[in-house]
Amino acid sequence: MPKNILVISTSLRNHSNSEALADSFIEGAKEAGNTCEKITLKGKKLAFCQGCLACQETQQCVIADDALDIVEKMGKADVLVFATPIYYYEMSGQMKTLLDRANPMFPSDYAFREVYLLTSAAESAEYVPEQAVNGLQCWIDCFEKAKLAGTVFAGGVNDEGEIEGHPSLKTAYDMGKSIR
Repeated sequence: MPKNILVISTSLRNHSNSEALADSFIEGAKEAGNTCEKITLKGKKLAFCQGCLACQETQQCVIADDALDIVEKMGKADVLVFATPIYYYEMSGQMKTLLDRANPMFPSDYAFREVYLLTSAAESAEYVPEQAVNGLQCWIDCFEKAKLAGTVFAGGVNDEGEIEGHPSLKTAYDMGKSIR
C-alpha cells in the first residue's frame, strides 16, 4: 500500500544542497509508488513556541502562523522526512523551531511511524551531523509509535549546487525508493 510521505525542507537558501537531497528522496519514493508532498520553510512565518502548553488540551497551537498547517500535515503523514543544512554542527534553527511547534501532536493520534533525516554541510567529517541526528532522535523519542528510519549526510558541500554528482544523492534516492 502506498505511503503518504511529507518532506520538509528547512533550508532558507534557494537551490540548497539539503533540498537537492530532499528532491532525490522524493524521486525515489514516488518511483516506489508513494505519494509525496514537499513543504519548504523558505518564506514561511514560524514563531517560537511560547511554552504555554495550551496545545496539550486543544491539540492546536495558540499562535496563528504557517506552523499550524505544517503541523497538521505532519500528523496525517505516514512518513516524515526532514532535510536540513548543518549549521554549527546542528540542525537549522528553523527546523528546531518547527519541531518545538509540533507539540500539539504529542497527545494526538499521529499517523507517522517512520522519520528520516537528510543533512548537508560544508565540512565532511563523519561526526558533523551527529548533533542534528541526536536532536531529531530526542524529538522522535517523545512519539512512542515512531522511529528514526534512516539518515543521509552529504559532507563537503557548501555553495549552491555543489552537491551535484555527490554520492549522497543516490543514497537519498535509494532510501526513498525503499519505502513501501
